[in-house]
Amino acid sequence: MRFSPAAIALSLTLAMISSASIGNRADDDIDAQSVALTQSGNEAMRAGNAEAAIGWYETALAVDPRNRAAYIAMAGAVKSQGLHGKAIRFYKEALEIEPNDQIALVGQAEAMIAKGAIEPARKNIARLKMLCRSDCVAVDRLTLAATKASEKPVLQASAVEIKPTVGVAPEAQPN
Repeated sequence: MRFSPAAIALSLTLAMISSASIGNRADDDIDAQSVALTQSGNEAMRAGNAEAAIGWYETALAVDPRNRAAYIAMAGAVKSQGLHGKAIRFYKEALEIEPNDQIALVGQAEAMIAKGAIEPARKNIARLKMLCRSDCVAVDRLTLAATKASEKPVLQASAVEIKPTVGVAPEAQPN
C-alpha cells in the first residue's frame, strides 16, 4: 500500500512517454516537399548557380530539419564558395543525424584540411578507415592531403648574400 502512489506515478509517466513517441515520424521518413526542394537545389548547383542552390537547400531544411541530404548538399554548395567553416558546420549537422555517413565524413575532412584543422580531419579519417570495409580511395586521398597540409613549408634562402658593412653612419640630413 505504501508503494501505490509511487507505482501509479511511474506508470503514468511511462504511459505519457510512450504515447508521445507514437505520433513521431521515423528518422528516415523525410518530408516529400523537402526532398523536392533539395532536388531543385541540386539542379541549381549543376547549372552553376550556388546562391540559388543554397536558397533551395535552406528552404528544404526549414521544411524538414532531418533532411540529411540537404545538409550535405548545402555543405557542398558553401564549400564551393570557399566557406569551409560553414561547410564543416553543415557536415556536422548531417553527422548528428547519421554519425556513420561516409559522404559527410569525407566532405567534413576535406573542409577541415582546407581550413587548416588537420588534427580533427585526422579523426574523421580514422573513423572512415574503421567504417570502410572495401577499397577506400577517399581515405587514401584524405590521408595524403592531411600529410601534405601538415608539412611545414621550407623557407627558401635568398640567392644574394647580404654582407654587413662596418663604417661611418650616414649623416643626418637637416630638416
